[in-house]
Amino acid sequence: MGILEKIEAIKAEMARTQRNKATERSFGVLKARLAKLVAELTDPAGGGSKGGGTGFDVRMAGDARVAQIGMPSVGKSSLLNKLTGTQAEAAAYEFTTLTCVPGRIQHNGATIQFLDLPGIIEGAAQGKGRGRQVIATAKTADLILMMLDATKDSKERRMLEAELEHVGLRLNTQPPDLTIKIKKGGGISFTTTVPLTHLDQQLVVSILHDARVFNADVLIRADCTVDEFIDVLIGNRRYVRCLYCYNKIDSISIEAVDALAREPNTVVISVESELNLDYLVERIWKELDLIRVYTKRKGELPDFSDGLILPRGTTVQQACMRIHKGLLDEFKYALVWGRSAKHTPQIVGLGHVLDDEDVIFIV
Repeated sequence: MGILEKIEAIKAEMARTQRNKATERSFGVLKARLAKLVAELTDPAGGGSKGGGTGFDVRMAGDARVAQIGMPSVGKSSLLNKLTGTQAEAAAYEFTTLTCVPGRIQHNGATIQFLDLPGIIEGAAQGKGRGRQVIATAKTADLILMMLDATKDSKERRMLEAELEHVGLRLNTQPPDLTIKIKKGGGISFTTTVPLTHLDQQLVVSILHDARVFNADVLIRADCTVDEFIDVLIGNRRYVRCLYCYNKIDSISIEAVDALAREPNTVVISVESELNLDYLVERIWKELDLIRVYTKRKGELPDFSDGLILPRGTTVQQACMRIHKGLLDEFKYALVWGRSAKHTPQIVGLGHVLDDEDVIFIV
């Protein structure tokens, strides 16, 4: 029996199983089996890397990567052309784009790689319409821009979310606060620091045993669900920000535009009429949560023309490695001016966390 047949058999068994307290444990085990098979299907190598599977061969470039996901013919190629000046083929018929087309957005001194991916159709997780390559490339992105048609209902959005969820992409959520440390012996140790409403020790042990894990330390610090526990157990899940972008707002009423614009993590635009595109770029910058750090030489003013573009939470050590790895061999301390400094300048070590528009002088 192939993987697809096994997946369908488990889905059928789950559909037949009546949900109650007596069947909760067996249902959780079935969920774990299903998640493992889906992971094997979408990531045959079994790796838990950021990429997860084979995608389109596009070299990482710039300070961050944004991937467009959407149904065919929603305006992805047209948006790429408008924002980056790339001449990707755009037309009114479906499947104009058959491979990944990269472009670049320059904003606030940063270079953002912007990818136009082929349209996703239902069943993409099983490989339909080059779905596996599209999703594998999306897993490498720092932000997913889900392109949607404002003239259509929410069915497309739900389908796209389901396809991404199916292959281990978790949108706009944080990783669950639990750890599973597999060891060589000693059985399963179960520790929790909060009351649990979805999990108990017996269910956790059953899921681990079914996954052939008989010795592990489990520490749960939040009221996690069965699905979240399975995510950590499988280990190849990717948690990524998603911005929902509704195109073609010039074809609907003002009231409908207002309702869409008020939804969380949403931007409304019209590519053809060039409405709200500048705001879209600003939102992309905000969602990427990047900071600019400027360097300073002894006896000179800071170089504000060419800052380092870094993820928020970057330390002095990571900034040094970005400039040149050799700096760490002779590092003594750093002087920092800006928001992260308690006083200016502040003498800091490698573990100091930098903030936006800080100035750093390395000694």
